[in-house]
Amino acid sequence: MQPFDLSGRVAVVTGGNGGIGLGMARGLADAGATVVIVGRDKEKSEAAAADLRRGGAKVAGIVADVTHEQSCRSVVAAAVQAFGGLDILVNNAGINIRKRPEEYTIQEWNTVLVTNLSSAFVFAQAAYPEMARGGGGKIINIGSMMSLFGASFAAPYAASKGGIVQLTRALATAWAKDNIQVNAVLPGWIDTELTRTARQQVEGLEERVRARTPVGRWGVPEDLAGIAVFLASRAADFVTGAAIPVDGGYSVQG
Repeated sequence: MQPFDLSGRVAVVTGGNGGIGLGMARGLADAGATVVIVGRDKEKSEAAAADLRRGGAKVAGIVADVTHEQSCRSVVAAAVQAFGGLDILVNNAGINIRKRPEEYTIQEWNTVLVTNLSSAFVFAQAAYPEMARGGGGKIINIGSMMSLFGASFAAPYAASKGGIVQLTRALATAWAKDNIQVNAVLPGWIDTELTRTARQQVEGLEERVRARTPVGRWGVPEDLAGIAVFLASRAADFVTGAAIPVDGGYSVQG
């Protein structure tokens, strides 16, 4: 298991205080990484950090608003100052506003795009010099099944997640020479606070997802822990620019 050992590595996980982000943060911490959880809700972040510490992990929580550029850059600077470097970045922070396309305001569109896509670019840009100085690093961008499929109720979300895949490919090609691998994870339907709201707003969604997913269930945040550890580890040194579904087979149904 040595290629998957993350001891001595420092990881920043945006939106790491719940859902998919917390599942990935837990996986990284269990593999030995020092984890910096980034979120807007101070109490939620502190509770998530305390939970991970009970398992023996070294974890810090930072309150930040990823829609503000300087806030993103300050997180990276604080992580480097506190722990001496940055080896792993998980761009997970995201929101969704569910409406028909004709119903969105431009402010709602911009809020989703800035939160989901622009923040990932700014964090990656801030992380780049630190990773390059350290001899390399791993960036994991969180896309979605909406990176692949359309949905009548998620136009800005789908646009942002499609953009995540293309951003991943661009950064992977630009930074390969610096030994920085950049990959995207495309979660399927995962049981989180975000998707519980979706099930309340979209009639029949629960049943349709179960029927289409070959494994016959919704995912849970812990289902993302393994892919996070793999992509953050030396085992994935020759993997870059990939967009990997973690969806119980949902996307292979055509």
